[in-house]
Amino acid sequence: MKLNNYEFKSDPYQHQLDTLKSSAHRNLFALFLEMGLGKSKILLDNAGMLFEEGKVSGLLIVSPKGNLSNWDSNEINKHLPGRIKRNVLMWQPNHTQRWTKAFKDMVQKDSTGTLNIFLVNVEAFATPKACKFVEEFLVTHDAMMAIDESTTIKNPKAKRTKHLIKLGPLANYRRILTGFPITKAPLDLYSQCYFLSPNLLGFSSFYAFQARYAITQNKHMGSHSFQQIMGFQKLDELQESIKDFSIRKIKDECLDLPPKVYTRRVVELTPEQKSVYQTMKREALMVLNDELFSTMNVLTQLMRLQQVVAGSLRSAETGETIILKNNRVQAVLDLLEETSGKAVIFAVFQTDIQELERAIKNKFGEKSVASYYGKTPQDERQKIINKFQEPESELRYFVSNPQTGGRGITLTEASTMIFYSNSYDLELRVQAEDRIHRIGQERSCTYVDLVAEGTVDEQILKNLLAKVKISNEVLGEVRNWFD
Repeated sequence: MKLNNYEFKSDPYQHQLDTLKSSAHRNLFALFLEMGLGKSKILLDNAGMLFEEGKVSGLLIVSPKGNLSNWDSNEINKHLPGRIKRNVLMWQPNHTQRWTKAFKDMVQKDSTGTLNIFLVNVEAFATPKACKFVEEFLVTHDAMMAIDESTTIKNPKAKRTKHLIKLGPLANYRRILTGFPITKAPLDLYSQCYFLSPNLLGFSSFYAFQARYAITQNKHMGSHSFQQIMGFQKLDELQESIKDFSIRKIKDECLDLPPKVYTRRVVELTPEQKSVYQTMKREALMVLNDELFSTMNVLTQLMRLQQVVAGSLRSAETGETIILKNNRVQAVLDLLEETSGKAVIFAVFQTDIQELERAIKNKFGEKSVASYYGKTPQDERQKIINKFQEPESELRYFVSNPQTGGRGITLTEASTMIFYSNSYDLELRVQAEDRIHRIGQERSCTYVDLVAEGTVDEQILKNLLAKVKISNEVLGEVRNWFD
């Protein structure tokens, strides 16, 4: 398949092709595509196309820290054709000599024939350090600059938002990507669009934008007065104003999607988790070396490591479960913000289910979530399922473990499933997936696995994939699971 003589590495779906036709040669564009519709592929095909036309030599991708390495290790090689020579560098706050040399090579003027791809986490723009390097990169190259998950710059007062808006004009082509551009209020759109261009929405300041679309009331608190937002107005006008430079697609509209779409969200371990994980890994190796080797010994040690990666630790002395500072719960909250409609979240450990339920209630409201696991009273379980299956109910998020919620129930009001953690049991995984992918489901289903690179997470998924491949060989099926 070709578009303007560009040969794709893998054929795009029709909705991806339509999006490229609308946006490929636009200097400024917003890709408001729901999670699972392949925004990464669209961006990389667009960059590859412009590179081969001689219009760009550099691609700057700004993404949340947890997802940055996924661009480096998966997305670029998966979607960018092999014929395009590329030089990829990921931002490091502490520069080694090797990294410094790699950056200098990347900003050489004579780097023709190579697409230079600079990956920088959005959090780094809170300080001037990363900004200086990004500025040098953008000044050196005819560049495309893309902000992945652009709601990370929705706060116009944030330093990273201000810095990115200032850097934006240095790129000839600018893109914002998010599945859910409005996470709290229509005002979220302002700074995302302002990054593309100050002129797109027709307002030179956030307060002018707010005055147009928000209904406010003057409030007093002691000697302090402020404008409290009571509601919104003229939203049809706002919707019309963004149509010229954006495209919005949701899964329900994309009939060419396969029945199941798999994706991963990389979640970085916190320093506390890394320290505990390494200590426990050494202890596990000592145990396995000292004891009689058995499957039970191995599984016990792997489960302890998996608990740490997921965000908890059981004390050997007291048996008490300690919650570790982690990025995993926040990753789920971010995913839920990107998702329209309902979602099912599976976690292996009860502690994680409880932490997820607490965090989701704090973020989205008391009635937005219900947990369904061993401690859920029997007389409440069917009520929870029934309420979740009501299209208009406030219950949007169903948190469970595969042992309890992975069999015998129907959750087809959701078309998104997040695996906070996995077990080694392939049957449990397949059964869990089928809760949303069964009779009554008319939409493509998206499955998201949270993965901490270099940990037991990757080993579990590899193990499951190996079992699937064996099953395919025996049964003569073709199932592209996780690949």
